[in-house]
Amino acid sequence: MLVIAAVWVFVAVTGMTAFLVVRFGGTRVRPIDRLQTPGPLVSAFLPSPALVWKELVNWVGTLVPATPKSLPLLKRRLMRAGYRTPQAVRLFYGARVCSTAVLGVGALSILLRMYVTPEHLFEYTAGALLAGFLAPMQYLQMRVARRKHAIEKALPNILDLMVVCVESGLGLDQTVIQVAQELRLAHPELCSEFAMMNLEMRAGKRRVEALHNLSDRTGVEDVRRLVAVLVQTDRFGTSIAQSLRGHADYLRIMARQRAEERAAKLAVKLVFPIFFCVLPSLFVVTIGPVMVRLVRDLFPMIEKM
Repeated sequence: MLVIAAVWVFVAVTGMTAFLVVRFGGTRVRPIDRLQTPGPLVSAFLPSPALVWKELVNWVGTLVPATPKSLPLLKRRLMRAGYRTPQAVRLFYGARVCSTAVLGVGALSILLRMYVTPEHLFEYTAGALLAGFLAPMQYLQMRVARRKHAIEKALPNILDLMVVCVESGLGLDQTVIQVAQELRLAHPELCSEFAMMNLEMRAGKRRVEALHNLSDRTGVEDVRRLVAVLVQTDRFGTSIAQSLRGHADYLRIMARQRAEERAAKLAVKLVFPIFFCVLPSLFVVTIGPVMVRLVRDLFPMIEKM
């Protein structure tokens, strides 16, 4: 029984891994594909299902009243996730209502076909409604975390280019513009934030205020430290290139320390994959032939005795 259970666990883990690889393996786009020209556009007379769904969610979001207490926090999360359109809040509320309704109705229809008892029917339906209500917020937090990670990864390279631009004679404003133009394909998240900061300064905001807005939009601790360094440099008149180079070295040291910390945790994290993926296959290879031999030779001898 232990061997059969181990085999089933191995088959389940292998199947789930293959499904995840097939489902999410194509999310990374090659840089050469991003530089190619897009294909022929679909005719404007045939609205796509995505556009119809977006309009439906937007219309539902207009019917949902927004709470003034949680609205600033929601706008900040949407901004940090990269959603800056005016209808982002309406789309979020509409997506929450639609996901709650779809999961609730789907779970109710499936449970009615399975002839579940009324007590379990209410519990499972309530769980589906709660999952549909929380799913948009969880997705938003996932997008925020992914965008923060991309900004943290791009910051040392952008600081190196900023040092080169400053040492070549450009000012800080021109450096920000040049960096946003040169690295917009490699690091679009942070370059879009730099472009937004440049637009704010062109609109009349002071540099210090635009830098603080940059820190607030990203929500990344390394960007907050960079903003503090730039503000102090602008206030006291110190060398911008020297400050940026020192901050870039500091970021690389911190990245190296985080990598060493993750490497130290790797031994503990490998316990569960080894136990559920490697050991079942070893049991099948080592104990499987012995069990087959026992069933084929030993059991008939016991029956004849």
